Amino acid sequence: MFSKAYSAVIHGIDGLIVSVEADVSDGLPLFDMVGLLNSEVREARERVRIALKNSGYMLPAKRITVNLSPADIRKEGTAFDLPVAVAILTAFGHILEDNLKDTLIIGELSLNGNIKKVNGVLPLVYAAKQQGFLRCIVPKDNANEGAVVSGIKVYGVGSIKEAVELLNDIESYEPNTVDIGKLFEGSANDEDVDFSEVVGQAALKRAIEIAVSGMHNILMIGPPGSGKTMLAKRIPTIMPELLFEESMEISKIYSIAGLLDNRALITGRPFRSPHHSITCTALVGGGTIPKPGEISLAHLGVLFLDELPEFNKNTIEVLRQPLEEKAVTIARLNATYRYPAGFMLVASMNPCSCGYFPDRNRCGCSVNMVKRYLGKISKPLLDRFDICIEALQIDYQELQSREKEETSADIRKRVYNARKIQMERYAGQGIWFNCQLSPKNIIKYCRLDSKEKNLLEQAFVKMNLSARAYHRILKVARTIADLDMSEKITAKHISEAICYRSIDGKYWGDWR
Repeated sequence: MFSKAYSAVIHGIDGLIVSVEADVSDGLPLFDMVGLLNSEVREARERVRIALKNSGYMLPAKRITVNLSPADIRKEGTAFDLPVAVAILTAFGHILEDNLKDTLIIGELSLNGNIKKVNGVLPLVYAAKQQGFLRCIVPKDNANEGAVVSGIKVYGVGSIKEAVELLNDIESYEPNTVDIGKLFEGSANDEDVDFSEVVGQAALKRAIEIAVSGMHNILMIGPPGSGKTMLAKRIPTIMPELLFEESMEISKIYSIAGLLDNRALITGRPFRSPHHSITCTALVGGGTIPKPGEISLAHLGVLFLDELPEFNKNTIEVLRQPLEEKAVTIARLNATYRYPAGFMLVASMNPCSCGYFPDRNRCGCSVNMVKRYLGKISKPLLDRFDICIEALQIDYQELQSREKEETSADIRKRVYNARKIQMERYAGQGIWFNCQLSPKNIIKYCRLDSKEKNLLEQAFVKMNLSARAYHRILKVARTIADLDMSEKITAKHISEAICYRSIDGKYWGDWR
């Protein structure tokens, strides 16, 4: 007796369809599983056997062989328990085999036969839809998560008995549904924080507005208590609302990581702020069973590194490649995993250990101490920040000011308009933000007149800029022009963009 069910395995942030083949024959009683399985999948033999017994299905003394195909792809996780049980029950005649042809099955079994929640249901259901499956059977606790994928019926089940009844009379059951519009109602930037709560720091707010408009990486440097962290936490409130496609992409990552927390979708921009003790693996992803790291969890949102020099130097240096490629590739012996990492990097730091350099009235650090502290940030990493801005100390008069500050909603309108210009300009080219412009695109979209060229040349020579810094100045100038609704990049836009590189010389200049 032979039967076949279908399941899927996570590969990166996508799902790959796996055939679960079961053969029952006479011979020495044995339950064997093959198909390049890791320890969690091999352990499914005992979970399935005992779960079936406790659900009232006594298996005859037969030789049972289960094959997970294709055999050259490593199978990981516990989501194969239910499809293995279904395939065996079908081989013994408890389930109609015809009902398995267009059905993908996912779920982990408890020993009492109940079906437990698993990670990664969203990308697996999405993969099933792309492969032409008509329906998915998932754990009841994952039903809403899977139901956000349109064009495929998703059924949630709580036990093996429910799964068997469903498969034998599937037309009598209604699939789970989710109101996508309701999920997004009031979710966009519905935060308890707002830019209007930050007093002063007009230049810093302007730099952040430019950074968000073009998704530019930004580094804030200044004394403690100047509002760097406070402003960074408010950046998501001025970012445009998530599109459904963006929400799906982010939710797939969070589903794999097990961080959806009973939500069907992630409807707000991610803001990730890891502690400086984070390891390389936790930051970029990986592990024995590869999982996305913080840079992927921040995809289409913000990765905030507070007190940047306090991070292990080797840890932050691994950001260099993902910042350029907007993705991270993790190679293993049996497979290569690729996770998206299109995040906006926001970092803050003090200028020295005590935080008050170059104010010698308050800073007691020696030149060597300052040099050693700033030296934790390498020049190649520094070059990957499009904007470097100084946060000045707030004085008492500013704190007591009753002048009304701009709200996040006011700034978000300007950001949205600048983003709209970029989307229209780069339509059909796979480019969404000015930060993504290649050198070839820069020549096309960042044309300068002779006056602007001369200004940029003087800055390049005087500030001893790298080629990467030169291109980043042009990208930032393009964003500033978009905020001004100007098709042409003028000297004013170039000058402001250059100012966001001048801090390099002040803190990392020849004085060292």
